[in-house]
This record gives sequence, C-alpha cells and structure tokens, in this order.
Amino acid sequence: MDKDYISRLRAFNQQIADTKFTTAKEIASWLGALQSQDYNMAKWALGIRLQNSTEVFINNEIDSGSILRTHLLRPTWHIVSSDDIYWMQKLTAPQIKSSLKYRDKQLGLTDAIFRKCNRIIEKTLRDRNHKTREELIQELINAKIKVDNNRASHIFLRAEIDGVICSGKQKGGKPTYAILEEWVPIKTRTYRDEDLKELALRYFTSRGPATIQDFSWWSGLSLSDSRLALELNKFNLICETIDKRTYWFVDSSNVPEPINKETYLLPAFDEFLISYRDRTPSLLSIDEKKTISNNGIFYPAIMKGGQIIGTWKRNFKNNQILITLKLFKTDKTDLSNTFTKSTSRYSKFYNKETEIIIHNGYNNK
Repeated sequence: MDKDYISRLRAFNQQIADTKFTTAKEIASWLGALQSQDYNMAKWALGIRLQNSTEVFINNEIDSGSILRTHLLRPTWHIVSSDDIYWMQKLTAPQIKSSLKYRDKQLGLTDAIFRKCNRIIEKTLRDRNHKTREELIQELINAKIKVDNNRASHIFLRAEIDGVICSGKQKGGKPTYAILEEWVPIKTRTYRDEDLKELALRYFTSRGPATIQDFSWWSGLSLSDSRLALELNKFNLICETIDKRTYWFVDSSNVPEPINKETYLLPAFDEFLISYRDRTPSLLSIDEKKTISNNGIFYPAIMKGGQIIGTWKRNFKNNQILITLKLFKTDKTDLSNTFTKSTSRYSKFYNKETEIIIHNGYNNK
C-alpha cells in the first residue's frame, strides 16, 4: 500500500468513487457525520455520494427528519442520521462546552442565561412550530436577551448540545430549528465506551486508511480517548505503517482495486479532505494553499483518481449554472470530454443546464 492507493481507497470508502447506498440517511450513517457549515454545499456532499440524486430528493429527507443538521464533534455544523443524534451528541457535548467556555465568559453568557434562552426557544418551537434562525432571534430580542457580537450563534449552539433543539423542516428553502425530542422521539440508552467504539468504527470504516491523529482531529476527541476508541476496535481493524505513519482501516482484501479515474466536483468542506489532519496522500503541499485558505476555508475541489487536481466554483444565472474549473497544472490534452460526466451529474442534481469554463493551469485567469 502506498499513498496513491490510500487516496483511491479513501475515495472508494467514502462512497465517492462508488456507492452502495440509496438514501441520504444511509450515507450520513455510514460516514457518522458530514461537515455542513455551507448548507447548500452540504446537500451536494450527500448528492455526490448517491447515484441519480437531486436537490429535491435531499430536501425531502431533510424535511422528513431522517437527517439532521446540528453542531457536533470539533465543533462545527454536521449532518447526521436521526438514528445517531442522541449518542453522538452525548459523546461530544462535553468537549464542545469545554472549548467554548472561555468565549462564553467573554460574551457574558452564563449558565443561567443559557437556561433562560433554552426555555424561550423551547416554548416558541413547541408543537412542531419550526422557526428560522431569524425568527428565533426576534423572540430572544423580545425577551431582552442580547444577541449581538455572535451571541446568538453561541445561544443556539448551546441549545443544540443541551439536547433542546436540532434542525427542522425547511421554510422557503431556509433551514429551521425544531425541538429535538419532538422531531426525533426515539432515544436509545448507550454507554460512553460503546459510543467511543462506534464512532471510531464508523470513521475508520468509511474514511480509512487513516491515522489515530486523523481521527482525533476529525472527532475532536483527545488522543487518549482516541487511543481507547481504537483499542476497543482492535478486532475490527487492521493497520499498515507507511513513512512512519500507522494507518488503520477495515480489511480491504475483498474490495476491488480502486482505480477509478473519473473526475468529481467535491463540495466546499467535503469530508474527502476535511476528515484528515494529514491530507498529503490526496493533496500536494504545493497545492494546499490553493485549496484551503489561511483561515480554514475549504474551497470546492476537483478530484481525479483520489488526487485533488484543481478547484471550482459555481454561479447560478436564471436556469443555468456557470461552472468555472481551475486546474493546478497545465494539461495539453483535449479537455473537452474530461469533465462531461461530473458536470452532468451536477446539472441533474439541480435540474439546470450547465456551462463550463476551464482555466488550464492555475495561473491562467
């Protein structure tokens, strides 16, 4: 196994190069969680992993409550299966609260204020009365709660990790909040070691080969907890050491050689890159700053054969999508058919015609 094989196997395990699932809920469950701070790009993160999916299809799953968008892990926005929300929230909430403690104090957000806000939010949303962020902010303002200086974001995040709210049914294409116990009424009792084991198994199954440092970064868990999670899975995983790094993954002996050379338009913040602390198997160091900004913005990336070969952006114009592709290296071959399948999938997802502009070589304007 070399780094090229690692990147191609990751694309296979992440269900990008191939998929065995038919619903967004199945994809979310397989991956454990998908980062989703860019709401629309997160829908495409699900769509690219499902054959013949559309935005309407993904929206229907959001509106049915089968998949949820909430803060978990590091923390940031993630999409998860409704079946996983309670145990994953219970496992990661303590570390999230700890990471936010200092900033909450700076903002004057005490436990008493959070409890008051939770009561207001819960009263407003009761009986499946789903509300947008803006609507809830107005309710807080009416109650004389300060929401400036990013306080509203901290208030809603705390309500999420306290198990009060989660995402609800969309309203006019915008996300809403719902009361968690109403939207997901079935809650199964689990224990911490079980949750640690499950999270690690999901991660290394869906994202392997990966290192323990990769898992710790993705999950937000300490290295000691990550080691415990790995130890609990010692009979489920195998490992291989390359360049002094130990990679863990499920036995891939029955997996076909992942030689897929198609191109894929990965969304911003896609798990193919953001899941790992070390991204060098798929992204050359010289190209990292072209793909990830200094302040941690992961741009939409072009992937081919497990390697990131450029970035892309989209612009919606009436019933058309203009897709601009920016390749890292100049390719003297005919590129007219190279991106046909990937852009066609994107076109079908939104049910809009696409027009492509290719900058052949990153320095070309």
